[in-house]
Amino acid sequence: MSFSKILRDWYSKNKRILPWRKTKNPYFVWLSEIILQQTQVKQGLPYYEKFVEECPTVFDLANASEEQVLKSWQGLGYYSRARNLHATAKIVAEKYGGIFPDNYRELIKLKGIGDYTASAIASICFEENQAVVDGNVYRVLSRYYGIDLPINSTQGVKYFKNLAQEVLDHSSPGEHNQAVMEFGARHCTPNNPNCETCPLNESCFALANNKVKDLPVKIKKTKVKDRYFNFLVIINESRIALEQRKNKGIWENLYQFPLIETKKAITDKELIEMEEFQGYISDPSDIYLYNEKDVVHKLSHQNLHTKFWIVSTSEILTEKVDLEELNRYPVPVLISKFLEEYELDY
Repeated sequence: MSFSKILRDWYSKNKRILPWRKTKNPYFVWLSEIILQQTQVKQGLPYYEKFVEECPTVFDLANASEEQVLKSWQGLGYYSRARNLHATAKIVAEKYGGIFPDNYRELIKLKGIGDYTASAIASICFEENQAVVDGNVYRVLSRYYGIDLPINSTQGVKYFKNLAQEVLDHSSPGEHNQAVMEFGARHCTPNNPNCETCPLNESCFALANNKVKDLPVKIKKTKVKDRYFNFLVIINESRIALEQRKNKGIWENLYQFPLIETKKAITDKELIEMEEFQGYISDPSDIYLYNEKDVVHKLSHQNLHTKFWIVSTSEILTEKVDLEELNRYPVPVLISKFLEEYELDY
């Protein structure tokens, strides 16, 4: 029995019942694939259901404001995905009349859609012979065929894409792709895969050669950078200072408290003496540190060591919102968690 047939048989018996698997509508498949990038199914499912409820068609998503989209995305991280999601919805609605392109070549031209997503939509929705390659596929193929090329190297990416295309079942590419991905996610897992009951165990290179823990190979990650964030929670009666991040990078277009970044942890005295602090507020009536220990927020290549400074003032705030309106603004999960803990009086 072939590699593909074995996995498709396994998939038919073990696949999770998920809403986007009940349809071949490219809008819903695309939505699920974007949400599940860098996100586990358990975490992504509620977001998918929320988006489908709020934006049941690509026109609804295209017509939503960016602020609405970012608010609905809040907590998923990697916010460029949300911005690209919104941009592509507009393109599909305006340029294609709400109908997604039915082939890989056109799909990959859309913003935020790379090789993997274009292959997934093309194969699942339109049965085009395009193999998907994600982390799960890398793991299954590298172990089964015994490939030690780094999966995040130029040579490795090209090799695995060609191999995935070579073993793709052309009679059922969509089901094949979903089977390999599901098998990697649920059976051939990164740690402690269940090799004893694996339907591929009789011909798996890694199992036969005691290489399961060694594969796949990945080049060491970039060194993690430490950054020091000081958020100023400036309150004047029933109003609070809030600004929108306009710089490129993390949290673009999300809202945050005024932020002062420093090269190391600082004291309240050091903070007040900073010219940047004076630019926000010249005469605070009270200031204190909300969290005794820094809140460390870990991103892919950086750790944010964060302090929340509660600042009271009688000064008129320029960029401000009413406290009772605060919850409607999309904010980074770091600030969202703070707001859940800190009781603002309004």
